[in-house]
Amino acid sequence: MDTHSKYFLGIDVGGTHVKIGRVKTDGEIVDFHKEITANLRSSDVGFNLSFLDIVGKYLKMYGDIDHVGIGLPGLTSKDRNTTLEIPAIKELNGFDLRTQLEKRYAGITFHLENDANAAAAGEYYFGKEKTPESFLFITLGTGIGSALILEGKVFKGARGNAMEMGHMLSRNNIRLEVLIGRNGILKILANNMEKYPDQKGRFAEEELGMHLLVACAGEGNKVAMETFKEVGEILGEALVSTIRVLDVTQVYFGGGISAGLPFIQPSMEKVIHKHLSSYYVQALHIQRASLENNAGLLGAAALCFMD
Repeated sequence: MDTHSKYFLGIDVGGTHVKIGRVKTDGEIVDFHKEITANLRSSDVGFNLSFLDIVGKYLKMYGDIDHVGIGLPGLTSKDRNTTLEIPAIKELNGFDLRTQLEKRYAGITFHLENDANAAAAGEYYFGKEKTPESFLFITLGTGIGSALILEGKVFKGARGNAMEMGHMLSRNNIRLEVLIGRNGILKILANNMEKYPDQKGRFAEEELGMHLLVACAGEGNKVAMETFKEVGEILGEALVSTIRVLDVTQVYFGGGISAGLPFIQPSMEKVIHKHLSSYYVQALHIQRASLENNAGLLGAAALCFMD
């Protein structure tokens, strides 16, 4: 594909919004739009047909598009034609999405991918710093997503849906994203507020959330610091296993909770250094991904480079 001076359409499908962006080859988002997911789901024709219509709306708006990347919050078939399990939008389960799009919009090439894989691809192509050819990408948010870029390609696994770290069993046989997804972190926070009642600070007065947690950690609040310490320990345990299995030592963190990485990282690295040999730890490099709020959209656009 000749990508010189081209534009791509990136579509980030989420449970709250469908974000659409017209993106240049260098990663500049030239135009940005949002559609409310609930409105598509409640339409007379249902989400699937409404989504097909929405894609057509923006293809008509921008006549210079011939490649469209779509990031999806769930599992897809290995050939990336069919959406298999999309928990946030169950209407998509088993829908032959790419085939239907190609039937409607002849001459347009569509690229479908899991949203964590897309975010990793976005960092690979559009990140502010040059990434290595192989790295682990983890999104910390409502859930836990993960992806592996292996020698410049998304690693899909035997059947197309590898790297679901959020569903790894962790402490007490509980899934990782239940423990340290957003709700899990808030549960840890509540436990620490009970454990250190005299150290609540702003937590006693303001609405609990990730922004407050990061801000309080920055102020040195004990409750916040203990919360991130536990998150780091749990995440470190998961990384020990993942690093051993994949032999990857370059790790990037994205997602909203990655803003707390400076407070998560010390306890996380302590666990990693305790359980991994020098072969791994001497090459270990952990950092926050650079695309931040644009990761989903730019990741979707980056899929146009991956095939």
